[in-house]
Amino acid sequence: MKALCWHGTNDIRCDTVDDPSIEDARDVIIKVTSCAICGSDLHLMDGLMPEMHSGDILGHEFMGEVVEVGSPNHPLKKGDRIVVPFNINCGECRMCKMGLYSCCQRSNRNGDKAAEMFGYPIAGLFGYSHILGGYSGGQAEYVRVPMADFAPITVPEGMSDDDVLFLTDIFPTGYQGAEQCDLKGGETVAVWGCGPVGFFAIQSARLLGAERVIAIETVPERIQLARRAGATDIIDFEKEDVFERIREITRGEGADAVIDCVGMEADAGHGQGGILSTIKEKVAPAERQFALSQAIQSVRPGGVVSIPGVYGGPLSINMGQVVQKSLTLRSGQTHVKRYLEPLTKLIREGKVDMTSLISHRSADLADGPDLYKAFKEKRDGCTKVVFNLS
Repeated sequence: MKALCWHGTNDIRCDTVDDPSIEDARDVIIKVTSCAICGSDLHLMDGLMPEMHSGDILGHEFMGEVVEVGSPNHPLKKGDRIVVPFNINCGECRMCKMGLYSCCQRSNRNGDKAAEMFGYPIAGLFGYSHILGGYSGGQAEYVRVPMADFAPITVPEGMSDDDVLFLTDIFPTGYQGAEQCDLKGGETVAVWGCGPVGFFAIQSARLLGAERVIAIETVPERIQLARRAGATDIIDFEKEDVFERIREITRGEGADAVIDCVGMEADAGHGQGGILSTIKEKVAPAERQFALSQAIQSVRPGGVVSIPGVYGGPLSINMGQVVQKSLTLRSGQTHVKRYLEPLTKLIREGKVDMTSLISHRSADLADGPDLYKAFKEKRDGCTKVVFNLS
């Protein structure tokens, strides 16, 4: 079968690899009907995640049709169309029973490697390094889905792949980022980064009651996405001082909550903070804390800092601002399973724009290497790549 594989920094290839096979009674094999390139995949392309091996199959946003099941008693049947969360959940451990699905204690078959980095094992992820299980990803024609009797959901009748594909990651991620802000109604929320996760974070913040959403971005296509998602104010961080503009917009009060949708690849922006961040990046380029530092500075005292953006290692932030301003920091990989049913309901009710962010499509994984480059370089207006394989 064809699959998009990692062969080193900036080296993504479309390879011919062995088809997956059943390894456990809880497994299913699916024929992928749609998959996408995620911004987090660019962290792998840039070599920012350790324990990637040459030939690893990429991709954690995918869905498809069940073609083989591990047991005759499996709750999924051949022909079922399913959406697969990006994290793998056993459904049996303490974390899963608490609804903390991204912290599953059993699904990461290399949990000892994760514990070395993070203190404890965390959930296995599709296509995202051997620290997180070394599972083959979904940018492929077929995928083995382990523990498939728990986390995936079947696609409701009448819903297309486009309707539900982003339930695999970016819609729940943006929603969790907004939910972590603990909105009651009438708040001002500032969102750093208006790519796919930011697109859904803005929509989700508005759905949860935010009166004003300030979008911080510089790429023209992403600024358009932010407006379409419901942003009331735009700050171009290359042209304006973000902190001063937020103070101006909020009449000196600061944002009630801030959402960092950028993560470890933030670009330094306008002003002295950007200059200092650039200097720090030359010393330790793997984790760029500029967006997070700016968000912490810009939130009001007693506010919430929500961090759905991906960070993989240590970084330096101003804990004085966190403590002295009585801030609440909330973060984490997305507990996708928790959100599948309520977000499917929002989609069916037409309350969420699921497709405007898709700029590039292909029916052939062979186009993948070039589309990875276009997405990384934000070339040709590329905001989201989707492969429709059937």
